[in-house]
Amino acid sequence: MANRNRSCSFFFLLLIIAFSSIIDARHLLESSIPEIPDLPKPEIPELPKLEIPELPVLPKPEVPELPKPQIPELPKPQLPALPKPEIPELPKPEFPQLLKPEIPELPKFEIPELPKPEIPELPKPEIPELPKLEIPELPTFPKPELPEFPEFPTLPKYP
Repeated sequence: MANRNRSCSFFFLLLIIAFSSIIDARHLLESSIPEIPDLPKPEIPELPKLEIPELPVLPKPEVPELPKPQIPELPKPQLPALPKPEIPELPKPEFPQLLKPEIPELPKFEIPELPKPEIPELPKPEIPELPKLEIPELPTFPKPELPEFPEFPTLPKYP
């Protein structure tokens, strides 16, 4: 029984803390913010301009010109002309003629004729004639005249 009373009291303590934090948050939202007075801004002193010294002009180094090496021209190699060999024609071999095997004829089978099914003639359906519909002619209306559009002045073209 004592354990149950402790759990109930603990539960009520948690409820009280939760509701009090909700009420405190509402008071914070409804309260006005205090005004902050405008303070004088401190003056920032100007920094002195840095002077970058000019770089001294250096004389360009003189590069001596090197003589171009001369490559001697070598004679182009020439291959001696080779005689074309004559290829003799080889005799064609003669193959022995083989006997063709005789193929026996297969017997012909007679296919029996199937009886043709008789299709009875069905009477043709008659389509009744429908009366012709008369379409009334449309009345002719006068063509509407459109008003003329005003002419707008052209704008000058600038280059």
